[in-house]
Order: sequence, then structure tokens, then C-alpha cells
Amino acid sequence: MSPLTNQTFHRVLPIILAAVLVTLSVGPSEAQRSSYDQTRHQRTNQAGDFDYYALVLSWSPTHCASPAGRRDREQCNRRDGRGYSFVLHGLWPQYKRGYPSSCRTRARPFVPKRTITSMMDIMPSKGLIIHEYRKHGTCSGLSPYEYFSLSRKLYDQIQIPAPYRTPIKEQFVSPQQLIAEFTAANAHLKPNMMAVSCRGSGNRLREVRFCFSRDGKLRRCGHNENQRKLCSASRMFVPPVRYSRR
Repeated sequence: MSPLTNQTFHRVLPIILAAVLVTLSVGPSEAQRSSYDQTRHQRTNQAGDFDYYALVLSWSPTHCASPAGRRDREQCNRRDGRGYSFVLHGLWPQYKRGYPSSCRTRARPFVPKRTITSMMDIMPSKGLIIHEYRKHGTCSGLSPYEYFSLSRKLYDQIQIPAPYRTPIKEQFVSPQQLIAEFTAANAHLKPNMMAVSCRGSGNRLREVRFCFSRDGKLRRCGHNENQRKLCSASRMFVPPVRYSRR
């Protein structure tokens, strides 16, 4: 090494060492760690690996007014003329941020006909029942029978406020008002344990989510139920129950 190169080396060495020490002492920021943990956690997608459940109730009249709903004979165009208000959409295993889906199971994610039939009174769509187990139920770590039994148990814990049981007239409410009505009807339910979703023109009521712990107790929701993202409207249109012609 020439004298000039040697002098240069000794001059820059302290700068290099200082930079290394700063990097070691600071490490990744909290935001970087959170982003890394979130990505790592979301990639696991393993059955039984989740933080809480979201019980999702859909407002059937909104679905029935959509193009898909107009073709839905089981829920929207029944021969017996029955109409629905809130129906069970699904029970979703959730991470604190994001969610697993379509998890691998030892056996083929097949939902027996008997299980499907047992859910049709609150979840009036065979296709939806099968879809929900394949996408969300497989991530619960439960069999189809166990998953839908738990879904019904949690569904039965929620009391629907009187104005939303079989309304025959349209309504306009804010998300906050709907949340207040649900918390008034359910003694153990708090506003941070649920969220309201709206969609489309007129901000139609789409669904209501309720958060439960893994052992089936109401709990505070995670980031997935951010009310501003699900519905930031000042008021929502709540279409009446749709009764099909007999």
C-alpha cells in the first residue's frame, strides 16, 4: 500500500466505523418492523393461525337490488315469497391487519349437504355457504360442522334492533346511528366491537361486522374494521325487505 493510499485509508476508516455503529444502534424503524411483521404474518396462511373472528351480517335487500341478486333465487326470488333483512354472510378469521384465506387442509374442503341444509335459514345461499368455508372456514382450523356451528352460535348472540328486522319502508341512517342502535340492543356490545359497511350509489347499507375473540367473546375490532374505510358517509340508504312474488 502506497503512503498516499495508507493515509487515505486511515482518514476514512473512522467515518466507516461511525456509519456501521449508527446502523447497528438504530436498526429498522417501528414502521418498517410493523410492515415486515404484517407481511410475514399474512404469508403464513395456515389453518388456525389468526387473531380474532369477524362475524359478518349482510343487508339482504342491498344484495337483492344488485345484478347478482336479481338472479339469486334462493335469497331474492323465492317461490314462497319470503324476504330477508340481515343474513349471515360469514365468519372470517382475521389478523390484526389483513386476513388469511383459502388455507390448506388435510382433507378436501368439502361441505356436506346436511351442513348446508342446516344453515339455509340464516345463510340462504348454497353457493355462499360452500364459498365461505373454502375461503374463510378453512383458516379457522375447524371442520365444516364445527365452523358453521360456531357461526350460528355467534350469530345467535347478536340481537337485531327492531327497525331492521322486517322493515317495509326505506330508511336513512348514519353509520354511527346504526352502531348506537345495535349497542343499545346488545348489553355487552360496545361501538369499537363492530363496524358498518356501505356501498354503491346512495351509500346503501351493505353489511355489519362484529368482532369476537377466538373463544367466542365480543372484543375490540382490528384495523380491518376501520370505519372510515368501510363507510365514511354521513348517512346510508337502507332499502326495505324485498318480498318476491308468490
